[in-house]
Amino acid sequence: MDCFDVIVVGGGASGLMCAAVAAQWGKKALVIERNAKLGRKILASGGGNCNFTNLDAGPEDYRSQNPHFCKSALSRYPAQAFIELVQSYGVKYYEKKLGQLFCHEGAQQILELLVDRCKRVGVQVLSGREVQKVTQAGGRFQLVVGPDRLETLNLVMATGGLSFKGLGATDFGFRVAAQFGLARVATAPALVPWLFGGYHSLAGLSLPVQVTLKGQVIHDDLLFTHRGVSGPAVLKASLYWEPGDSVTINFLPDINLLEQVEQAKRKGGVKTASRLLSGYFPTRFVDFWLEKEVVLPAKDLQNFNQLEIQQLVESFHQWRFVPQGTEGYKKAEVTVGGVDTQNISSKTMEAKAVQGLYFIGELLDVTGSLGGYNFQWAWASGHAAGEAIAAK
Repeated sequence: MDCFDVIVVGGGASGLMCAAVAAQWGKKALVIERNAKLGRKILASGGGNCNFTNLDAGPEDYRSQNPHFCKSALSRYPAQAFIELVQSYGVKYYEKKLGQLFCHEGAQQILELLVDRCKRVGVQVLSGREVQKVTQAGGRFQLVVGPDRLETLNLVMATGGLSFKGLGATDFGFRVAAQFGLARVATAPALVPWLFGGYHSLAGLSLPVQVTLKGQVIHDDLLFTHRGVSGPAVLKASLYWEPGDSVTINFLPDINLLEQVEQAKRKGGVKTASRLLSGYFPTRFVDFWLEKEVVLPAKDLQNFNQLEIQQLVESFHQWRFVPQGTEGYKKAEVTVGGVDTQNISSKTMEAKAVQGLYFIGELLDVTGSLGGYNFQWAWASGHAAGEAIAAK
């Protein structure tokens, strides 16, 4: 039976980081990846350019039932630490917006960086192999991997969440957690488009908006789709949405439409609401919205009474709707919820009641917003576990 100081199950962002850090300090490390190739989600991220971190990543950018949990790992391995690693490999990157950093020459560079780090410090890799069974006896973990029997003092679960099943996502990490008595916060698709029928004729139209949901106020772009709404604003808001929640959209976050209407009435130059609104929106949006959402008589602004003006203004500043659902794990960027962090050390990522068992990355109930935050959590949590194992 082959024995290791640490076996990491999952060859993605957090797993490769953890293995490299532990092996750097002399630990015999093995990464097991069920896919034939490592880091498939890394390669698919950021439209193939990998939004590998965010300059402003902090605890406030993450959702968790235990919001203080992520503070320790993020403070000890901040975005700048990973940026310095990227720079040391000569990887060229750029800031897109809101602190989001992307690779100039593709996500492959980030994966190659991680794989190279692992090779340099002697990390062994088994790819295209799946763990069938995990047991523990005598303070060691035994893994059945096909015909092989492996043993380790430290077992790190880095198998990710349930999103992107086509890239190899499974619930194996959650099953191992349950096997060892660790609770799970309810999981759901997150950073995912919403379903909402009746607006397919606007498909492809993108507008800058303000989304308000459960006290969260998000400024970004909304995209109408054939099935509902998407775009960065919706994906970010979906992190906080639960079935039945109402969402409020402000289509003119930087304009006071009431003032514009009253000014137009005083001056008399702009006769209709359609003409006024065409100064802010594409014509097809104005025509559709006035017909479907405002539903007012076709008359000049001069003839609008106060109630009609209020109805017009609210339809653009405070459009409320309840999404009919989401597009599910197939389209979700991440999984919200996960292994309950109340049972995990925030410093080491080790299960408090099971010595040597670690959970990192998306498996934990720590979910970042859109924009590189989830990669930063992968680096930080993987680094924390790797350091803890190296120190043993």
